[in-house]
Amino acid sequence: MNQKNERKILKNQNSIPNQIWMFFASVRLTVYTLVILAVTSIIGTVVLQNGSPQQYVNLYGQGVYNLIQVLKIDDMYHAWWYLLLLLTLCINIVVCSIERLTKTWKIIFPEKITFNPKRFSVAKNKLSFDAEKDLPALADTYKEVLSKKVGPVIKEETENGVVLYAEKGRWTRLGVYVVHASVILLLVGALIGALFGFKASLRLDEGQSADTVFDSKTRMPIKLPFAIQCNEFEVRFYDTGAPEEFRSSLTIIEKGQESFTQDIRVNHPLRYLGINIFQSSYGTASPNEAVFQITDNITQDSLTQTIQVGQTIALPGDQGSFKFEGFLPNFDFRGHNLGGAFFGRITPKDKESFQIALPVKFPTFDKMRKGQFNVVVTDFQESYYTGLQVTRDPGIWYVYAGFMLMIIGCWVTFFISHQSVCIGLERSGNDGNSGRTRVWISGKANRNTHGMTLKIKKLATVLKDI
Repeated sequence: MNQKNERKILKNQNSIPNQIWMFFASVRLTVYTLVILAVTSIIGTVVLQNGSPQQYVNLYGQGVYNLIQVLKIDDMYHAWWYLLLLLTLCINIVVCSIERLTKTWKIIFPEKITFNPKRFSVAKNKLSFDAEKDLPALADTYKEVLSKKVGPVIKEETENGVVLYAEKGRWTRLGVYVVHASVILLLVGALIGALFGFKASLRLDEGQSADTVFDSKTRMPIKLPFAIQCNEFEVRFYDTGAPEEFRSSLTIIEKGQESFTQDIRVNHPLRYLGINIFQSSYGTASPNEAVFQITDNITQDSLTQTIQVGQTIALPGDQGSFKFEGFLPNFDFRGHNLGGAFFGRITPKDKESFQIALPVKFPTFDKMRKGQFNVVVTDFQESYYTGLQVTRDPGIWYVYAGFMLMIIGCWVTFFISHQSVCIGLERSGNDGNSGRTRVWISGKANRNTHGMTLKIKKLATVLKDI
């Protein structure tokens, strides 16, 4: 019969479900997974994330870039294998906790609390003294004190006297499981954010609205449950010309109706329906029209006219045409960024057309060309666009809850302990009727033994005074 039971137990141990369970219950798996996550996180910090293909080729070469693409290291924290590592760690922590919780539960909630007085009588922090009182009266007094200082008291009669035992904090062994739960919440929050969240960008000119943003990495469109309208953009500059502060006035529009308006600044985002809208950048918006002054350097004929984008007008003396082609927010000239610039196309009679650039910061820029016609932008309605970063992270509340639980769990684990105190009262003298009682006191704690020693000394002082 015993052999049959042993074979049955062995068969259960060798079953596939049990082997899978034991695999995830391994502490070694926890260590390996944490080490791999730490190493890969370092790689994710060193290697450029969410860059352009050309950036990777310039930095690492084509061969390394191909490897980066295969392993998704350019967006590592969203790579399938990294998410799989997080999921493995979650399962590992859950299984380990369940595997060890049964034993811990029996310790925390025993059917009957028992103790061994001999274990306390030989403790290093044991203190002894003589009391000038009869044992029965002293036992009742000490029981009341111990009940107030520690907790419910168990009283046991011995051959020589009485032993009093009290404890508190058995539940603190659950602190480590609270920490485990916090780690699981953090990992689950990260997984949810990676799978169902997004980080996108949006550019809005003043007065413009949009309900679609574009993923920062893939540039795929993402539809929002509302539209964002930029009412006004304001920027203030230092005396040096550097931007001091920029502010966007945004209105949220739902079902064609304005819901509310709020100003956003750097580090002061708008949050609505789980979506965060951050102020990230700005620039000069493209004007629809501008006032151009065109001068013929030979005849000195000149004309000044308001021209719209795409419009063509005749040059002075009807010697050709000029077309306003558009505006570029950032114009590079020989490796230097000159800021916003207008672009036009001059088509002289019987000659090929050519394009000219007119930087806003340098009104006389076209004179350097030394052509027959000189063009200057004399006036335009300056406006800005606001650059917004739009994010959604549905796992953020799991992360917040995880941090809160981790603080609570660490506090319980490291600063609160299971403490037990034992007081022994023994009759003094050969006949036991001398009116004196020999008292000893000691205690145990599952952590912070030095603190327990100090507590025993304080309690001994109180008992001596009694």
